Amino acid sequence: MSNPLILCDNLVKIYKLADLEMVALQGLDLEVAEGEFVAIVGPSGSGKSTLLNILGGLERPSAGKVLVAERDLATMGALALARYRREDIGFVWQQPARNLIPYLTARENVVLPMSVAGKPDRDVKKYSGELLEAVGLSERAAHRLGQLSGGEQQRVAIAVALANRSRVLLADEPTGELDSHTSRSIMELLQRLNQAYGVTVVLVTHDPQVASQVDRVVTIRDGRTSSEAVRQAAGVNNEGGKSEESPVFEEYAVVDAAGRLQLPKAYLEQLGIRGRAKVELAENAILVQPVAHTGPERRTAPIAAARRRGRGPLGGLWRRWRGK
Repeated sequence: MSNPLILCDNLVKIYKLADLEMVALQGLDLEVAEGEFVAIVGPSGSGKSTLLNILGGLERPSAGKVLVAERDLATMGALALARYRREDIGFVWQQPARNLIPYLTARENVVLPMSVAGKPDRDVKKYSGELLEAVGLSERAAHRLGQLSGGEQQRVAIAVALANRSRVLLADEPTGELDSHTSRSIMELLQRLNQAYGVTVVLVTHDPQVASQVDRVVTIRDGRTSSEAVRQAAGVNNEGGKSEESPVFEEYAVVDAAGRLQLPKAYLEQLGIRGRAKVELAENAILVQPVAHTGPERRTAPIAAARRRGRGPLGGLWRRWRGK
């Protein structure tokens, strides 16, 4: 099996403000294969944007390992890191203005990073035209940003992100300021570019509809990866009398290198597990139970509850353990 293009091992990021410390990432593990399309989701403050900034070389981790294309970002010098950002990484932010220069045309915005990188004029002209055609803006290439819609501006930003043939495209809420129709078109564009150019896409989003259009969804909670949902196959949705394919995901809880497992908060609250839990090895399963109560009622383990419901990350684990 080949090495992953992106590898985060026990990644830690601590921000310091005066005498205060805020831990944004606390031992996060992540692997992303080359050419994969991955969405990172989680509540505000879970560490999603911090992870994206570290992968993009905008911030350095406080501890742990982060490798992108076998480059160790934690130990790279400033010049090597700047070259990495220019040559290997493309950024797409939520606000198009952060990606683009407003007084330049769409074509000039795409040409700029290639010119800065010293690419030959012939290659610059050819590839900029190819990218503008790929994002559907060939006829709008001579327009400045003020003459383009929000969706068109974001298409230009995607072309700029790929201008230096980036191996990884990092997108932070790229559809956050777009309406639902434009958002779908941007996601379809990213899917096509992912397949056509083989670029690896890591996308941060709060939108479940956006997350459903990727290969894998990684959930971060409290600075660690807590679960993953992997696309399995296409299903059929007949709601409203209309038949269409919809993605089917299998959800898994994630066990990190230290053996830590983040159990769903709803399960823990339902079973009253706080502070301590009883863990037992059963036949083809691990049972996690609350500490015995003094009252007459004894609750069952989260995995047993998941078995009965047959859904959620632990439900998926139970089905695999039972061979169903």
